[in-house]
Amino acid sequence: MVSDIKDTAHAVDAAAVMKLLPARPRVLALGEPIHGEDTLLDLRNELFRQLVEQEGYRWIAIESDCMMGLVVDDYVTSGTGTLDEVMERGFSHGWGAFAANRELVRWMRAYNDGRPASERLRFAGFDGPLEITGAASPRQALTALHAYLATWVDTDLLPCTTETLDRLLGADDRWANPAAMMDPSRSVGQSAEAKQLRLLADDLVALLDAQTPHLIEATSRDDWDRAYLYGRTAIGLLRYHFWMADTSPSRMTRLVSVRDQMMAANLLAIAEQGATLAHAHNGHLQRHKSTMRMGDLLAEWWGAGAIVSAHLGQEYAFLATAVGTIRHHGVDAPPSDTVEGFLHAFPEDHCLVDTRRLAAAFGDARPAPRVSPYYGYSPLDPVHLAGSDGTVFVKDVPQS
Repeated sequence: MVSDIKDTAHAVDAAAVMKLLPARPRVLALGEPIHGEDTLLDLRNELFRQLVEQEGYRWIAIESDCMMGLVVDDYVTSGTGTLDEVMERGFSHGWGAFAANRELVRWMRAYNDGRPASERLRFAGFDGPLEITGAASPRQALTALHAYLATWVDTDLLPCTTETLDRLLGADDRWANPAAMMDPSRSVGQSAEAKQLRLLADDLVALLDAQTPHLIEATSRDDWDRAYLYGRTAIGLLRYHFWMADTSPSRMTRLVSVRDQMMAANLLAIAEQGATLAHAHNGHLQRHKSTMRMGDLLAEWWGAGAIVSAHLGQEYAFLATAVGTIRHHGVDAPPSDTVEGFLHAFPEDHCLVDTRRLAAAFGDARPAPRVSPYYGYSPLDPVHLAGSDGTVFVKDVPQS
């Protein structure tokens, strides 16, 4: 069995990926089992470069704040700002501090320099403006959408004024209060003002839809797409805040579900604009249902990848990434009866394996699940093997 699978292991490159798939996908999703490791990010960068040069991909979307990502996109497409400023203001979750992310932005800007707009690479964050400790105020997204519409649409058609939005929003720190994550009573998401804002956000997006022909002609498709991003983000944030104020046992399931719905909506919108490499945690991109246990409560929800796959069918492809060791986090050589242990016996430092053939090779002898000693690393779930189109295996992840 080992020799049969070894014969199907290939270098991790665009050509090998495409051989695994029936056709070039509109969204190629590359997962990772742990965040913030430059080895995995370097591999992503090289694969993206090859997809650009060999397969005509134009977009990369990463698990970062979609509003902050606009700063990066402006830089790589037109040189707005400086690289240092972009790395500081264009990434959430601290991703701007990683050398591989900096190299990605630098390379994209260099590639775009002197090229016509139709050939330029584009960058997107596809996560919501959300952190583990809470969610952002909807102010930025709501006011940006309102400003766009106020510039190009008759004032009488607007459902509210800027002053009304400002009054209803109040201070931003009310929305971003980290105490609300654990204490629903500290959230403003179900206040009278928040409920009014949800109605106004819906009306603003409806007006954007109704005025689409005029707005695209008067501005540009890029401007309209950006305005629609503002609208999606505002509605998603207000929905997220609403469920932060919920006290039912399904509260956490609702929150994680809303986040992945926002991610999926962003990915689908990006895919409409060009072939995209999406990069995020395996759990966000997998086709199987996601689960998370918190004490006695089990949260189950469909992640972004599952939603996008349901919409796009074979135009969505998912490569899960597995690793052997992450010794600086106490993750030593995997047991031989796990998927990671089986792949760790291969001589290559990293390789791409046909996951369905791998699953078939195990047959009835299902591999054991690997137990992680580090909370930030999620091993592959053997049950999910057949739900991916390929497995990228990295033998050892050294400290960045």
